[in-house]
This record gives sequence, structure tokens and C-alpha cells, in this order.
Amino acid sequence: MTSAWPNSTALALLTELLAGIDDMLPQAQALRRAIHADPYVGGDEQPTTDLLAAAVGQPTTAIAETGFWTRLGPAGASVAVRTELDALPIAEETGVEWAARNGAMHACGHDVHMAAVWALLKAAERVDLPIGMLGIFQPREECQPSGAPEVLASGVLESQDVRSVIGAHVQPRVPAGLVSSGIGGVNAAADAFDIVVRGHGGHGAYPHVTIDPVPILASIASGLYELVGRLVDPTHAALISIGRIEAGATHNIIPDSAMLQGIIRTMEESDRRLLHAEVRRFAEHTAAARGARAEVTLLRGDPVLANDHDLVVRLDPLLHAARLPVAELPFRSLGADDFSHFGQRLPIVMMFVGTGEEADTRHNIGLHHAKFLPGEHTIRTVAAALAAGYVAGAHLAGAI
Repeated sequence: MTSAWPNSTALALLTELLAGIDDMLPQAQALRRAIHADPYVGGDEQPTTDLLAAAVGQPTTAIAETGFWTRLGPAGASVAVRTELDALPIAEETGVEWAARNGAMHACGHDVHMAAVWALLKAAERVDLPIGMLGIFQPREECQPSGAPEVLASGVLESQDVRSVIGAHVQPRVPAGLVSSGIGGVNAAADAFDIVVRGHGGHGAYPHVTIDPVPILASIASGLYELVGRLVDPTHAALISIGRIEAGATHNIIPDSAMLQGIIRTMEESDRRLLHAEVRRFAEHTAAARGARAEVTLLRGDPVLANDHDLVVRLDPLLHAARLPVAELPFRSLGADDFSHFGQRLPIVMMFVGTGEEADTRHNIGLHHAKFLPGEHTIRTVAAALAAGYVAGAHLAGAI
């Protein structure tokens, strides 16, 4: 790539797409409200899929059970833009007229993402595209088994000659008006684990004739928090967190077993392998030293989400051209997104579109909160960022 980037062809294409997006915004906002008011959790997204497929108004193909894809532009190579379909099992507390009332909620901004991808696709209908545009409407981002591996397994990326995949996610920890791209890892690998300690229960008055699994599990729990700090290079981001502990049924009975569940989050594959082995070793040895037995189950989840270097280098100047300022310090977090699976096959980029109301975003309402509700103007920002990503992907593929 030369210093002349972005070239006139890229800028003209981006300008056309942005103009089309602006024309479609009123309909995109109405679509977002309809999606938001009637959300469905992972695996149950079919009503949302039906609504979107009708709104797209182009031939669609089912994928990953409750998702679909659609294609615009010439035959041959393509660039994919992906959105998620699923909501979360959260009772909404935003108070808007179009709030969900069925116990589910688009508390992660997927409603905005869907409306933005729709707006981009409708804008692209009016443009002489230099390379195919594939819209992927993917189910089950928020749950396991997640939808992205099924999309990959379907063969659609090969059949449609996809050269790169573009994503964007609203992010209240990024100040409003900024878009963060960033080269390399921007989200972590996330792997769940279950630990069951099996002892020997009995009467609470006679602990000496039992093997109490509760204090053993407590020792394991406290020790797990120390593993990262003593085993992982302190310049590497890694985290172990425990989300659930359960034992016993009443006050005066020592139970036979106790269990906990947690997550290992890493940004380096070597740290991932290390912590998998050490969590198992530590739990098993701690339990054995006290006469109990620990059973450890590790569930390998999403890999690290790593933005492609060459794609980001092309993308950032286009974001500036679209008047979307790029965050000076890229946003990176130990959150996970199954978009990362696409990066195991192709160049990808995930952009984070800022919705934070202040530079210090600690006090903002965050993702997965019952009051999280990005403004309707965010639809345009996400759609414009995806348009820039498509143009960057087209250039990476040699189409412009």
C-alpha cells in the first residue's frame, strides 16, 4: 500500500455508501425500535431473523439454525459484514415506550448492530460495488455453543469467496464520537471451568469423622486468584474469576461435595495453556492434601479476537475520511466475542464504537445492564464504520 491511500476510488465508494446510509436512517431507526421491543435470547432468534430477512428484501440463506446470510454485488470475491441476533435474559429498565417487556433485552447493543448492517446493505443496493458484500446475521453470540463456529462450518466463507470479515460493537467504555480499531488482540480468549470437590459428609457436630469439602473448596477458590499473579508474565493481560460457589443444603450438615464455576481469560495462547494446566493441578493437589478429590472440567471457549494488521492500516484513514475520529489509545478488554472465530480463518477487524458520555467512563451504564440504551444516532456511526471496513476489505482484496 502506498502513501496515496485512501485513493480516489476508495473515497468515492465510501462517500456513496455514507450518502445511502444517511438516506436510510429513518427506516433504520424504526427497524431498531421494532427489534428492541421484541427481543429473543440465543437459540430463539427466529422471529428477529424473519423480521430482518423481510426488511432486507433480497434472497437470503439460512445459517446456524436461526441465522441467515445475504449477498450483494458482483460474483467472485466478497467482504463480509457481521451482526449478532440474540438478546440477553435481562428485564429491561430503560423506561422508553419501545422497551422490551418479555423478560429479554438487547442490553449489549445488538439491536443497533442489526439496524446498522441493514442500513449498509440497503445503501449498497444503490452502489456499483467493486466486490461482493456479504451480510451475515449470526445467532447465539451470547451463549454456548456460540453461533460463529457454525457459520464457519457451513462453508459460506468458502462458497462466497470471503476475503475478510468486518464487525463493530457499541462500547460505553469508549467516549462517544470515537471509534477504536487497534492492531492485534482486542478481546480475550475465555474458557470456563467447573471444579467439584468430593469429600465425606456427616453431622456438623462431628467434623473429625468427615472430610469437609467446604473449607477445601474455599482454599482452592482463594488460591486460584493468586495463580495469575505468580505464574503469568505481569506484562501480559490475564484473569481468573469465580462466578458461582455452591455447597450443602442446610445449617448442620457437612455436605459430601462442593462446587465452583469460573472463567479463565487470556490474551496469549501460551498463558492460556499454562493456566489450564495449573488450575487443574492446583485444585487436584489442594484437595488431595486434605484427603478429598477434586474433579476439574475445562470448557474451551472463544479464542483471542485479534484485529488484522493490514486491514487496520487501511481502515483507520477511511474512518478519518468518514469523519469518525479514531481513538488514540485502542480499546482492549478481557471480554470475549465469538467474532474471534472468524479470525482463525480470515483477516478480521472488530471496531468499538464509543457511546460513553464522559472521558471517565467508570460511572456510565455499561453493557449487559438493564438500563443500557445507546442513542439512535449510534446506528449511523456503526453503519459508517462498517462501510469504512468494507472499503478497507475491498482494497485488501485488490478490488480497488
